[in-house]
Amino acid sequence: MKENLVIIPTYNEIENIEAIIRKVMSLDEDFDVLVIDDGSPDGTAQKIKELQYEYPVTLHINERAGKLGLGTAYIHGFKWALERGYQFIYEMDADFSHNPEDLVRLFKACKVDGFDVAVGSRYIKGVNVVNWPIGRVLMSYFAGVYVRFITGMKIMDPTAGFICYRKEVLQTIPLDKIAFVGYAFQIEMKFNAVLYKFNITEVPIIFTDRTKGVSKMSTKIFREAVLGVIIMKIWSWFKSFKRVDGQ
Repeated sequence: MKENLVIIPTYNEIENIEAIIRKVMSLDEDFDVLVIDDGSPDGTAQKIKELQYEYPVTLHINERAGKLGLGTAYIHGFKWALERGYQFIYEMDADFSHNPEDLVRLFKACKVDGFDVAVGSRYIKGVNVVNWPIGRVLMSYFAGVYVRFITGMKIMDPTAGFICYRKEVLQTIPLDKIAFVGYAFQIEMKFNAVLYKFNITEVPIIFTDRTKGVSKMSTKIFREAVLGVIIMKIWSWFKSFKRVDGQ
């Protein structure tokens, strides 16, 4: 049985990709990796293909024609994982802002403690962010306050992108109907998990901003989330959220 798959979307991550893959492969628990590369012109995909000679069974790559958005990359990866029977599917950035060692903690939260979703949370125990300017910290923190106010979710870090999902969650959420592709994608996935009454926990992590490469965050992406949260809440009034397992 295939158990763990880490999905890593990439665009121009040549400075980070080899190190992040080697770190994941060195962990005590076994994790396969699927990289979704959106046509990086810097050679990211070629480096992954070279590493596949070392990790022919556990390292995979899907290449796309161009920048199609973070959300569509993860949806593509989720479907790929479900088709191959993985039990636990993870979202993780390529730039070491998420510590790969924390994958083990997310895994244990779901596998051992029985949660359906484990969120690597920057804000469950204070503010655990390194190398961000204070303005960005405040924007991120108060984005969470805003999301909780509008949606009613209790998650302290609803915009987090370091997550473990049990396969049942991704089989239940209608992935083809996820509307947002940027910052709001992470909120929409968690909101759906809450509405379908899956058990969610937050695992405290330390988030360290990238030291190599260029951030993909922009004010446009952030604005999408602000409006998107209101749209999500309104949509939820007109949808049915019944799980096939009857829970």
